[in-house]
Amino acid sequence: MGCSTFIVESLRQWIGGRLGNLVDSNGPMMTVSDVYELSISAVCQLDWPKDRLLIQVLDDSDDESIQQLIKAEVSKWRQQGINIICRHRLIRTGYKAGNLKSAMSCDYVKDYEFVAIFDADFQPTADFLKQTVPHFKDNPEIGLVQARWAFVNKDENLLTRLQNINLCYHFEIEQQVNGVFLNFFGFNGTAGVWKIKALEESGGWLERTTVEDMDIAVRAHLNGWKFIYLNDVKVLCEVPESFEAYRKQQHRWHSGPMQLFRLCLPSVITSKISIWKKANLIFLFFLLRKLILPFYSFTLFCVILPLTMFIPEAELPMWVICYVPILMTLLNILPAPKSIPFIAPYLLFENTMSVTKFNAMVSGLFQLGSSYEWIVTKKAGRSSESDLLAIVDKDMKALVQPQIIQGASESDLSELTPLKEQKPRLVKKTNKIYRKELALSFLLLTASVRSLLSAQGLHFYFLLFQGVTFLLVGLDLIGEQIS
Repeated sequence: MGCSTFIVESLRQWIGGRLGNLVDSNGPMMTVSDVYELSISAVCQLDWPKDRLLIQVLDDSDDESIQQLIKAEVSKWRQQGINIICRHRLIRTGYKAGNLKSAMSCDYVKDYEFVAIFDADFQPTADFLKQTVPHFKDNPEIGLVQARWAFVNKDENLLTRLQNINLCYHFEIEQQVNGVFLNFFGFNGTAGVWKIKALEESGGWLERTTVEDMDIAVRAHLNGWKFIYLNDVKVLCEVPESFEAYRKQQHRWHSGPMQLFRLCLPSVITSKISIWKKANLIFLFFLLRKLILPFYSFTLFCVILPLTMFIPEAELPMWVICYVPILMTLLNILPAPKSIPFIAPYLLFENTMSVTKFNAMVSGLFQLGSSYEWIVTKKAGRSSESDLLAIVDKDMKALVQPQIIQGASESDLSELTPLKEQKPRLVKKTNKIYRKELALSFLLLTASVRSLLSAQGLHFYFLLFQGVTFLLVGLDLIGEQIS
């Protein structure tokens, strides 16, 4: 069984490449080699017969110097007998979906049965294919095998710890439960293996939304394909360490599904899948996590509750403002028991993030301008700095060997030379100001004072801490302050 493996570069802003974005935005903190060298190195060391493995590096960067660096890296591995090629599109449209669609249209892809996809910051273990591809054997209905993400920087700061809670719930509960009981879940866009036939029969990669991974998963499910989720197969990656990057990521993750919901609802209703599966798709997969919960958190805790402090006759039942949120928080935090000490910050922060999620949901549902934004999530790469420096040293020695020099131009080597000398350093950035969060902070803190004056103790403490949380987020004081 042949396997074609992609390392996918997401697009920068509107049409650039992730590699270009890392140099522009994170230059002093993370050199471009942090991303592509580690990822390409990991994929090239996959334990799989070389004659049945093709590696495509899909580079959508718009910086010629970066393109040369990638080509030199690909050339180095090709000299070592790896079947690897680098693809750079001349017409870079359609974001990540357009990149994947272009790669899948190549004639040589027809010789392969499966495709494994990895985003630029993912590093699969050598046995990844041996742990995933065998699940397709003797089961022609399987279209996707998805592995779990493991985060190398989950303990870096408070923001990464809070993200880890959400993502642990996603993988431990949502993906695993849906995989066991429905043979369906949302493709995570990376760290998964697709049967190429399933992709083709489901319409391939479409550029109609910013969540091409969820789009192809829904269409494959409606077409009768089944999915397998492997919680014990983990692929290393990072979560964003700055609030700016996390906020933009969450906006795309919540506006895109609402876009897709509008587009695929007629297909879901008229499909031949069971009523139960239709209900799961509509109410649980789309509406609950992406629409109902952000709406509930935003309207109740950010608007209704503080306003009731100014209306004496208004009173909310205790189960609405206390019992239900606590229960939901406990359910989310149980898959990550080590995060229990962070239960209070998690609840407060999730209520704060409901502003971003609610705005994204409305944007996607009504197809506003911001719903089409694709901004690559910035990663710091700090957890792998020591490994990076070791790899750079090793690669620099390898590049001076005759056989490697023959595969790389002088310009390639001149571009690679500064990498060895460059040392990661932190650079203080100017904090952003988030006006919506600051406005809600003022409302909540004012409501807390009103609650104190009216002797409503429980409301006072909640409104006070929630107001302070909004203030910290509004002043961009959570997460790393680096550029």
